[in-house]
Amino acid sequence: MAHLAHYRQAHPLPFAITHWINLCCMALLILTGFLIHFPFWAALTGVARGLHVFCGIVLFLNCIVRIVLAFLLTSAPTGGTRNMVRDYKTWLPQKDNRHQLIPWVKYYLFIKKDHPLSAKLGVPQKISYLGVAFLIIIMAYTGFCLWIPTSEWTLFAAGTNLVGGMMSMRIIHYFMMFVFICFSMIHIYLVFIEGTAPAKLMLFQKEHGGKVYDPERHVIVGEDTSVDAH
Repeated sequence: MAHLAHYRQAHPLPFAITHWINLCCMALLILTGFLIHFPFWAALTGVARGLHVFCGIVLFLNCIVRIVLAFLLTSAPTGGTRNMVRDYKTWLPQKDNRHQLIPWVKYYLFIKKDHPLSAKLGVPQKISYLGVAFLIIIMAYTGFCLWIPTSEWTLFAAGTNLVGGMMSMRIIHYFMMFVFICFSMIHIYLVFIEGTAPAKLMLFQKEHGGKVYDPERHVIVGEDTSVDAH
């Protein structure tokens, strides 16, 4: 099956930048998290803690910025078109794919050969991406509960007391790291199941030709190979 064209309008530069920040911060948070939990290199423990806190704050602020930008900026609602809509609409159920959860799951599990022709994000992607935003916020909260400068603030101390103390909060924070690791693995799989073109577009703004889609009529209207020549 030929895929839809991949245009920059699907992932405008500000969204690509926030994605790069997410990628770097999550990788460093996972690495430093393991160094803090298993301090096998004592000389790096202090550095790991400082970098962990810094990346955690940046990741949290970047998440908030990305949510705000979704309401301020526009992006293409699907592959194969340069038409733009307010970005938050691409994260919500769309006419193209609101009823396609089962077909998408079958495609990802290799039960179905071709994925449904639909909006930019498949239904499982929408669910996972919306879920990870909540995870980042919760992860930041548990991190602030554990960080000495903020741990005694009423907002964070109340959460720590609610779960039974610092050790319980640390276990929750540590467990959630594995949730992020699982999400990252699934995310990479969902991206590369259709080849490298989607990743090249998001990470390097590299366009790729393919079928041209009319999001108003929900039909293929041609094929664009012009961008492949550049």
